[in-house]
Amino acid sequence: MLNKLLVLLECSRVFSLPMTILSWLVVFTYTCVNSGNVWYGILCLIAICFVHLGTNVLDDYFDYKSLIKQVDFDKNEYIKNTQKTKCRYLVSGILKEKQVLELAGVYFFIAGLIGLFFYINCGTPVLKFAVAGGIIAVCYSLLSRIRLSEIAVALAYGPILFGGVNYVMTKTISWEVFVLSIPTMIMTVVLLYIHTVMDFDYDLKEGHYTISNAFDSQLDSLIVLKIFLILAYVSLFAVCIFDISDWQVLLALITIPLSTDLYKSMLNYSTDNKSIPEHRWFHYPMENMEHIEKLGAESFMIRMYQSRNLMIYFSLFLSVGLILANL
Repeated sequence: MLNKLLVLLECSRVFSLPMTILSWLVVFTYTCVNSGNVWYGILCLIAICFVHLGTNVLDDYFDYKSLIKQVDFDKNEYIKNTQKTKCRYLVSGILKEKQVLELAGVYFFIAGLIGLFFYINCGTPVLKFAVAGGIIAVCYSLLSRIRLSEIAVALAYGPILFGGVNYVMTKTISWEVFVLSIPTMIMTVVLLYIHTVMDFDYDLKEGHYTISNAFDSQLDSLIVLKIFLILAYVSLFAVCIFDISDWQVLLALITIPLSTDLYKSMLNYSTDNKSIPEHRWFHYPMENMEHIEKLGAESFMIRMYQSRNLMIYFSLFLSVGLILANL
C-alpha cells in the first residue's frame, strides 16, 4: 500500500508542490497580519495543492495521448531518456490510462468539495476564482503547446491564487494582493521557464511550442530568463512604492546570489547539457539524489532543484519581511 502511494505521488510530481505552498505562504502571511481567517487560509491551501496535483496528472495524460499518435514513437527509446519523467509511468505501463484519469478526478473532486464549502460560506466571488483556476488546470496541456504555458502559470500563481486566498480569508477583493503576487509569480514562471529551456529539443520533437524554443538556441533563450529574474527583484520595490508593505520585504534581495548562480548554471547547460553544477550549501534541499544519479539525470534535476529552491528561499524571505514589517 505504501509503495503504491509513493508511486502515485511520484506520478503526480509531488516534488513541485513547494512552488504552490510557498506562493500561498506569501499571501497567507500578508492576509494573516491583516486579520484574515487562518483556518480558511489553510483549507484553501489544501484545495490548491489538490488542483496542482490534478493538473500535473492531467497534463501527463494528454501528453501521453499525443506521444503515442506520433508515427516514430518508440516506448523503449522514450524510457531510455532519463531526463524526461513526464508520462514515464504511462509509457512503462506502471499505470493505465483509466487509472490516471481516475487519479486526476479524485484530486479535482476533493478540491471541488472544498470549493463548495467556500462558496457556501464566502459567497459567489469564490466561483470566479475557482472557474478561472479550473479552466487553466484543464487546458494547461493545450496552452503549453502554443507558447502560453508561462502566461497560464503567471495567472494561476498570481492573481488567481493570491486573489482567491485573500478573498476566502477576508471576504474582500484587494488590488494590493495582486501587486504583492508579482514577485513570487515571476519566480514561479522562472521555474517553468528553466524546465522548457532544458527541454528545448524534446519539446520541439513532441510538438510543444514554448517561448524558449521560439529562439534559435537554448543560449539565445536565456535572455528571457535574465529579464524574468531582474523583474522579480525590481517588482519588490513596487510593493514598497504602493505602500502595500514596508522596506523589510526587500529582505528577499538576499537571494540575488542564488539567481546569479542559477543563470550561470544555465549558461553552462546551454553549451554542455551533460554538465553537472557544483554542489553548494545553498543548493539544498535536493531529495532522492541517489536515485537521480542512478538514472544519470543529475544535470537536469539539479538545475530544476536550483530553480525550485530559489523560488522557495525568495518566498520565505519575502514572507519574513512581511512579518517584520508588521511588528
